[in-house]
Amino acid sequence: MQATPLPAAEAQMQLDPDWEYVADGVMGGVSQGRASKAEIAGRAAMRLTGQVSLENNGGFVQMAFDLGDGSFDASAWDGIELQVYGNDEEYDLRVRTDELERPWHSFRADFIAPPKWTTIRIPFTAFEPHRTDKSFDPARLRRIGVLAIGREFEADVAVATVSFYTE
Repeated sequence: MQATPLPAAEAQMQLDPDWEYVADGVMGGVSQGRASKAEIAGRAAMRLTGQVSLENNGGFVQMAFDLGDGSFDASAWDGIELQVYGNDEEYDLRVRTDELERPWHSFRADFIAPPKWTTIRIPFTAFEPHRTDKSFDPARLRRIGVLAIGREFEADVAVATVSFYTE
């Protein structure tokens, strides 16, 4: 599954992601959810819903997509822009590069998804390494994901667009 770049707008490159759903069940957790296409407040979006559970060493539901078969050079851009709609909860935007070896390695930044369509811009400099000593290199970007993670709560976040942006 991969994202296809769409024609560039001014200082932006919109992606056309092929989202997939992943939950902590791959590691023995019991969180339940789904990612599905939906129309929310008049906009087509991909919506992640579910119940995050910490039982059995679990704790996440996610929707994510790959940026092609290898890595994608996003170094010409300053960050990632999302059009989001949610339930006023905190979510993670996680990215992976082709340098990361384990599935739990990533770079992450948090955001709040308010209950109205909102543009969220996360600069590449805001991504913190998670369970890795590697430094984030946007020239080696491979995967982007939106996660409900780390605490028990009801996830409900929708993403209408994903873009790379420059200031």
